[in-house]
Amino acid sequence: MRTLVVTNDFPPRQGGIQTFVAALLARRPPWSLVVLASRSPGWEAYDAALPYPVVRRPTGVLLPTPATARTAAGLARRYGCDTAFFGAAAPLGLLAPALREVGVRHLVGATHGHETGWVALPGARQLVRRIAGGLDVLTYISGYTRARLAPVLGGVTRMAQLSPGVDVDLFTPAADGAAVRERYGLGEAPVVVCVSRLVARKGQDVLVAGWPRVLARHPDARLLLVGGGPLEGRLRRAVAARGLAHSVVLTGPVPPQQLPEHYAAGDVFAMPCRTRRGGLDVEGLGMVYLEAAACGLPVVAGTSGGAPETVREGVTGHVVADPRSPGAVAEAVAGLLDDPVRARRMGAAGRAWVERRWSWATIAATFAELLEG
Repeated sequence: MRTLVVTNDFPPRQGGIQTFVAALLARRPPWSLVVLASRSPGWEAYDAALPYPVVRRPTGVLLPTPATARTAAGLARRYGCDTAFFGAAAPLGLLAPALREVGVRHLVGATHGHETGWVALPGARQLVRRIAGGLDVLTYISGYTRARLAPVLGGVTRMAQLSPGVDVDLFTPAADGAAVRERYGLGEAPVVVCVSRLVARKGQDVLVAGWPRVLARHPDARLLLVGGGPLEGRLRRAVAARGLAHSVVLTGPVPPQQLPEHYAAGDVFAMPCRTRRGGLDVEGLGMVYLEAAACGLPVVAGTSGGAPETVREGVTGHVVADPRSPGAVAEAVAGLLDDPVRARRMGAAGRAWVERRWSWATIAATFAELLEG
């Protein structure tokens, strides 16, 4: 069985979908794959190191144009592909009819979270229905996204869960955060860490607003905000205005390979994500909670979208019922700092759960079953 992978989201371009697709393919037999993708800076060197062929259309955005359809069909014929996988079903799943014409018998398309907004809009809803109708399987990443998609798409194709996974050899309690603590002058202080892009949905603003309440109980605590984004300037101003510069650190963007040591610098992970814009700005799942848990940290999550599915309430951490409330968020965070033994127990339970349910080995086995039909 050989699979044609059609994806606009592929390394060396960075992003969650890119990481998801690359990790899935890394766990397939190389001889079983051929990839059609768009170009991004550094693609030549990246492709040269891969054990399977990659064909890049001369564009930065791969769209379901007639030219792309011809290229995809030609690759399917040349390599004898009998299955196809769309790294993001919308809109590239529109290529499905062209692939069936050349003998591709089984087509799988992935959704990631933004599609929940698409199905809320009349025009986009019809497009996604058309795409789903051309596929044998449409995947979803969480129970939340399925609940949003199924009423619109469940009757036109089979739906199955295919969540992102965690590299449990990279994100591990053995990761060493000492260098990060030294770099930012954290010393031996209790550290609450948040790793995420700095955007309103993630809730770093609420963490900062509630931080004085945490300091009232733990005066030596530090808040480490890892990542960059459009909210960075506003957060820095809020930190200064509240007189928190001594205890809140914003690192700016961090290379992906350095993330484990930044998680490891923390004692508690917190990201009180919230849904915005009437449900259009929502957390599809929240891989950072699982990466933090894999590193042995207890987690504090918000209620947005699929985020609660990444936490076993009271076992691996807490979901704050009102993530817009600085007081509620501060209470959950301070409560874990109050009892380090309980926090470490939750971190160990989180690690075990991620190994069992969310490791790439588990996700890759599911992917293989979906491709085999």
